[in-house]
Amino acid sequence: MTDIVFVFEVHQPHRLRRNYFWESKPFKRLKKEELFGYYFNHELDREIFERACKKCYFPSNQILLDLIDKYKQEKKQVKVSFSVSGTFLEQCEMFNKDLLESFKQLAETGCVEFLNQTYYHSLASLYPEKQEFIEQIKMHTQTVKDLLGYTPRVFENTELIYNNAIAKTAEKLGFAGIFTEGTERILHEKSPNYLYKPKGCRKIKVLLRNYKLTDDIGFRFSARWWSEWPLTAHKYASWLAATPGNCINIFPDYETFGEHHWPETGIHEFLRHLPGEILKWKHLHLATPSEVIEKYEPFEEIDVPELGGTVSWADLERDASCWLGNTLQWAYYTSVKRLEPIVKESEDKDWLRIWRYFQTSDHLYYMFTAGGAPGEVHSYFSPFSTPADAYITAQAAILDFESRLRLATITANEPFLFYQGVGEENYTGVIAWSLKGFIKALQTAEIKSIEFHNSRRDFERWAENSLHDKVLAGRLREIRLSKLKGETLRKALTTTAKERFYELSRQIKAVTEYF
Repeated sequence: MTDIVFVFEVHQPHRLRRNYFWESKPFKRLKKEELFGYYFNHELDREIFERACKKCYFPSNQILLDLIDKYKQEKKQVKVSFSVSGTFLEQCEMFNKDLLESFKQLAETGCVEFLNQTYYHSLASLYPEKQEFIEQIKMHTQTVKDLLGYTPRVFENTELIYNNAIAKTAEKLGFAGIFTEGTERILHEKSPNYLYKPKGCRKIKVLLRNYKLTDDIGFRFSARWWSEWPLTAHKYASWLAATPGNCINIFPDYETFGEHHWPETGIHEFLRHLPGEILKWKHLHLATPSEVIEKYEPFEEIDVPELGGTVSWADLERDASCWLGNTLQWAYYTSVKRLEPIVKESEDKDWLRIWRYFQTSDHLYYMFTAGGAPGEVHSYFSPFSTPADAYITAQAAILDFESRLRLATITANEPFLFYQGVGEENYTGVIAWSLKGFIKALQTAEIKSIEFHNSRRDFERWAENSLHDKVLAGRLREIRLSKLKGETLRKALTTTAKERFYELSRQIKAVTEYF
């Protein structure tokens, strides 16, 4: 028996405004609640979403609902799976709640599985520290549960980005399986049509996308130059029947069905007839990823090192170069990533939400500068005329955001690192990037560390030289001279820092009123 697993990737990003930089929009005086519409092109998002609804989402969902209903009493049922991004679900709520209801109906059939991914379809999995990655995964889990009534058991990282560290993180979060690309450089002549075990993991299993059979639909279906054109459901089912293995994972973009290949190509008829043609073969079944995971044991172990080994489904290289292959992409990626500690210190949901929208991988995808067939694919998806325009827009927007964030949080030029004594071995791991973060650090740092820095005049020096706040430096000096110790010292420092933060916040608001 061979299980055929169909998973459909469904994602729509919040796109940046195309002329953001050229229309001299950066650094305008705006209220914080206006920033989302200031950076992101709500009108373009709606236009693309509504077009995809008409050409792909509604007709394809209805085809699948009809097929599931048709075969629900049969011994072999029609089963499919989806991986939907959080930003796509947001757009469902913004632009067409009927589509959300349609996906909910699919979930209620019991024949559809929903996978987990990063809520913002981001590259957070590649950050050195995994906390942001984990937070986005948990956020996505809760959203799918709230909106679709489904709790995911299988994880698919953004664009199938995968390495050993990502697999370990997914296992720690309790996922039973994780998807990645069945590329030759991790298989070493083995077949992608089996389950595998990630190196360094004990329980989680790896499902591999069969990219050749997937691309036959995703890229070549309407290509008249292709020797196999036209591709029929009968022909494709026969290919699956002739392919050895326990499970064959077909994992295209959902927009393949009506958006990338227009309805006039016959793609919807192909989707309508394919499950029936597959189930005609006695040894073929349609299954969900969770069913396959429960049914089969791993064939062998795969080793995908984090350093230099990361794989994805993107382009011919099938690595991370699609998003991080040139200096433009690295510059933007670094600009976004370095704001994490400041955003997190702000403890402000609005700053955090907007920063996470900047993380969406699509912004980097549009900056791809290589030519050839991959370049044509990137250009097809990009709302920008050139990769340079994509970079200029994104970099201008993130620098604008950074300036507003730094002003709002009263960010220092250099962070304050808390030690308990002289030497790197005495570093406590507590760090403050802003005055607001300094307040929180004072509340959590050990007394020994606070007393150490207070006695050395470190607090007042940081206030004067990094925050450039002589008033705060003077108040901290007075506390030092008062010879306070223990919790009394902590309370005095914290109170003083809070008072100064609120004073400065009021001054900033009085002067600007806007961020």
